[in-house]
Amino acid sequence: MRMTYRCFVLPLAVLGLAGCARNPVTGAREFVMMTEAQEIALGRESDEQVRNQLGLYDDEELQQYVSEIGLQMAARSHRPDLPWSFAVVDSPAVNAFAIPGGYIYLTRGIMAFLGDEADLAGVLGHEIGHVTARHSVQAYTRASGAQLGLAVGSIFSPAARAVGGAAQSGLGVLLLRYGRDAELQADRLGAQYAGETGWDPNGVRDMLSTLSRLSEGGDSRGVPGWLSTHPAASDRVARVGPVIEELGTRLDFDELRVNRAGYFDRIDGLMFGDNPDQGIVRGRDFLHPVLRFALQFPEGWEVVNTPTQVVVQQPGEEVYMLLQLVTDPTTTDLERLADDTMREGGYRLDSGGNTRIGDLDAFVGTFTGAQTDAGEPRARVAYIDYDGTIYVVGGLTGAESYDQVESEFNTSIRSFRSLSPAEAEDIRPNRLRFYTVRDGETWQSIAQNASESIIPPNTLAIMNGVPVNEQPRPGDRIKIAVEG
Repeated sequence: MRMTYRCFVLPLAVLGLAGCARNPVTGAREFVMMTEAQEIALGRESDEQVRNQLGLYDDEELQQYVSEIGLQMAARSHRPDLPWSFAVVDSPAVNAFAIPGGYIYLTRGIMAFLGDEADLAGVLGHEIGHVTARHSVQAYTRASGAQLGLAVGSIFSPAARAVGGAAQSGLGVLLLRYGRDAELQADRLGAQYAGETGWDPNGVRDMLSTLSRLSEGGDSRGVPGWLSTHPAASDRVARVGPVIEELGTRLDFDELRVNRAGYFDRIDGLMFGDNPDQGIVRGRDFLHPVLRFALQFPEGWEVVNTPTQVVVQQPGEEVYMLLQLVTDPTTTDLERLADDTMREGGYRLDSGGNTRIGDLDAFVGTFTGAQTDAGEPRARVAYIDYDGTIYVVGGLTGAESYDQVESEFNTSIRSFRSLSPAEAEDIRPNRLRFYTVRDGETWQSIAQNASESIIPPNTLAIMNGVPVNEQPRPGDRIKIAVEG
């Protein structure tokens, strides 16, 4: 029987056009929902969202450095004519992602965990591979026309988590995972693009090893906890090996760039952790020196801070807290504002009343949401008037577990307070610095003593590309992070 390939064109309301296209990497024909022009237009629109909502890291020299390396690699890729753009976003998460059309982003958080310029090239090459192989376009197609603001494919693929259906990810968009084959293909392409552009492709394996150690043996105090790899980074380390070996038959690795010292010079002083301008997490405290307020979240809960909201999760449970600003409030009557806005979100007011939280006027109420397949959500929410600015602080979970966490919700809500000018002035960002290891020092002793390092021992070892069961060598120049 002779097999023939058919591509059926379907009417799609989102873009109005779908059909067959040849994959630039594999040459195979595939069904996609957009033309290259539409892909570029989507990328341009999404790039504006990223820049507005995440913000770019304020270091022009570092931005130019990353962009120059990325553009060199993109020029040798399967799609050199795309309007490529590379940027470092102001996020402490350990992540990198690509959107359609050639827009690539690294977080400043991942920059701290890369060991040299070859590692950086490996990350950039991986994300370029997602674009050249049209993985984001394919993911868009699999979504069958879902309203998609941004399709993100990343080394650490972030899960799009809804807080009881009420609060979405910091970007407020649908984040799509790439499948196993796509991630492995992007690893292979990253090694290829790095090697053929003049960087040691072993950087791909090195950065995957670091990600594997972070996911398996990191400390939640040192890196964000809401990250997962797909597939496991350890599996990807093994699978990219043969690709690097094959490149070694064509390239002289001794002539390829690693440039550890140069990379270290570029990231000396890099901000580590939260940016105080967007609020900062110190232990269980959330402090915002610009807006001059503070509150405490429950001990041990995972905090994700974005420029638009703070979302906190009880580890392993569908229990959340949320902090955000009310933009353009329709009334100064806090009870009415709470009732109206929660009702718009599908919640009814069960009980509540006006009160004082510290020296601030507030309304605190208990709300119940509409029944869903996941159950009936309940929320304890406060609307707080701080010098005319209204903040919402609330806890949310299913009705069956609400009673067990209500007291923690109330404690956090009641902890909201103003910061004095002196307190706000004392809050400075943590910074990446370098330290030379002395005889007899261990990760444990360095974490405790070296210039007030704030990183726990395991994370310190991982940040420097060393297995957690091995100690640093005297004379090594290592990365540490210190309080500002």
